[in-house]
Amino acid sequence: MTFSIVARCPQSGQFAVAVSSSSPSVAARCGFARAGVGAVTTQNVTDPRLGPWALDLLEAGASATEARDIIVRNCNFPHYRQMSLIDRDGRAAVYSGSKALGLSADLCGVNIASAGNLLASKGVVEAIVRSFEQSEKSKELGARIIAAMKAGLAAGGEAGPVRSAGLQVVDQEAWPLADLRVDWDEAPITKLEELWTIWQPQMHDYVTRCLNPEAAPSYGVPGDE
Repeated sequence: MTFSIVARCPQSGQFAVAVSSSSPSVAARCGFARAGVGAVTTQNVTDPRLGPWALDLLEAGASATEARDIIVRNCNFPHYRQMSLIDRDGRAAVYSGSKALGLSADLCGVNIASAGNLLASKGVVEAIVRSFEQSEKSKELGARIIAAMKAGLAAGGEAGPVRSAGLQVVDQEAWPLADLRVDWDEAPITKLEELWTIWQPQMHDYVTRCLNPEAAPSYGVPGDE
């Protein structure tokens, strides 16, 4: 009960994954990304083990297509799984098993892949890919991802209402540059965009505070005058 996106920004080298679903807490089990390596979704009848497995294969040098094929050949119950992957070179791969729920679709583009199941129409993944490819390349990757998810929702989204959403962006460090989740809400993608608007202006400051606190801006909270 999911539609999603994985993407790479060739300018910054960042990777991102976003996902939305009628199920609660979808981002906790369906979206995975690793700095310098790639991004992966594992959805439909979800096996969260496939995400780290795919990233390990990508980190070891497999392409997105090779990693997908290895997993499909060796995982349990592959017919129930749906995946999208993007590697460090921006090569994308998708997989939808024969038992994917409802109307399923997947599509690869330039530095992007999208997949979904129980969709209102196959135009959902097409809208996601088109929005991302046509978006302004100078914008933050997270903003482009959210705009693409909004385009998918406007194209029909799931056959039923979505209730949760999440976004993860990785840059140069081992931890995410952004890791935002809406676990249950009437309009989770709208709420995710609101969280991004709050987080984005300060997200790089938190990296600086880790790497060099003396060069970081003040926290801007009471008691830190």
